[in-house]
Amino acid sequence: MGDRGGAGGSRRRRTGSRPSIQGGSGHAAAEEEVRDVGAGGDAPVRDTDKDGDVDVGSGHWDLRCHRLQDSLFSSDSGFSNYRGILNWCVVMLILSNARLFLENLIKYGILVDPIQVVSLFLKDPYSWPALCLVIGELVANIFAVAAFQVEKRLAVGALTEQAGLLLHGVNLATILCFPAAVAFLLESITPALAGKKANGGAAQRTVSYPDNLTYRDLYYFLFAPTLCYELNFPRSPRIRKRFLLRRLLEMLFLTQLQVGLIQQWMVPAIQNSMKPFKDMDYSRIVERLLKLAVPNHLIWLIFFYWLFHSCLNAVAELMQFGDREFYRDWWNSESITYFWQNWNIPVHKWCLRHFYKPMLRRGSSKWVARTGVFLASAFFHEYLVSIPLRMFRLWAFTGMMAQIPLAWIVGRFFRGNYGNAAVWLSLIIGQPVAVLMYVHDYYVLNYEAPTAGA
Repeated sequence: MGDRGGAGGSRRRRTGSRPSIQGGSGHAAAEEEVRDVGAGGDAPVRDTDKDGDVDVGSGHWDLRCHRLQDSLFSSDSGFSNYRGILNWCVVMLILSNARLFLENLIKYGILVDPIQVVSLFLKDPYSWPALCLVIGELVANIFAVAAFQVEKRLAVGALTEQAGLLLHGVNLATILCFPAAVAFLLESITPALAGKKANGGAAQRTVSYPDNLTYRDLYYFLFAPTLCYELNFPRSPRIRKRFLLRRLLEMLFLTQLQVGLIQQWMVPAIQNSMKPFKDMDYSRIVERLLKLAVPNHLIWLIFFYWLFHSCLNAVAELMQFGDREFYRDWWNSESITYFWQNWNIPVHKWCLRHFYKPMLRRGSSKWVARTGVFLASAFFHEYLVSIPLRMFRLWAFTGMMAQIPLAWIVGRFFRGNYGNAAVWLSLIIGQPVAVLMYVHDYYVLNYEAPTAGA
């Protein structure tokens, strides 16, 4: 009915638009109108306002409402704006974690107690190995001074290269053994299981070897947020007080937030995981693993920001250290290799400069060099976990070495967003597995074994 009316209206306009004998302009206007109407058999296209709505008052509109097009979810549509879906995911994530947090509060009450952490430090400081290491910084400082003196004698030719290499090797071996000796020889307290633009460049004088062999240069390197020594570090022109204050406030707030999340969320989940491990109830073990994955991953993300952004930037600002690239966009990693190359830049630069490239220069293949880097990283991961716990279970070592086949699998079978999802999945699930393994072994070694012996 509407189409007939439209057609009739078109015919009426055609018959009524006769050429005018009074001038050429009237004739041209009439022909233009006929062409517009007859092009599709309907009225001209409607005018739209700034919001894309039809302006009905314009007088002309098009009755056509279909055209050749794909659905938005089809790959051929070319549509890529899924911001609303991303916001939905964020809202769902917040709601799901809010439910878990509320369940935790209902079940355990408020467990956050900052005084407990302070009392842990003050309870028996003389029997705490880590505190002995802090107090013994003057002793540990001997190693830095020893390396400094060896280098000075090498510079003036008082020592041969072979003797200097031997002395440096002995010094490094002693550095590795000293924390282990302190941890194993001294009694430890019980762990808490029971309960904008860059700042610019500053003009600086360049230093050449051996003029750099001064205590000032030595201790600047020891305190600077880097593991790789250079004769002339990039320096910032001044200390930005507001920037430094923000980083210090972040350090204080995030430290307390991590402690609170561990007390409120991690400790109860770990304690409730002991019985399923003891009974070898695999379904309950998986359930506890997934329950532990969320708080563990959240704490790990907070720890990353706290350490690599807040702490290292605060130290760099105080030291006027110019290179602030402590991390890159590891969250966009589409492969395991890219993640390990970009999430911890100071360690990555050290491995690249002192391990990977020297192996390539000695004729090793890239695969062998990468394996060697992962092997060294696995050793230090296990060292940092096993020495404080005073037990060797090689879970951290195995987890790091498992990154080699995992990197091959992800690189071979996953691309783009699928690879990024695989990286995130390995981070979310892999870490709580190692945590549960060490907690279980520590519990068995320090609680069940003494009870069985008694």
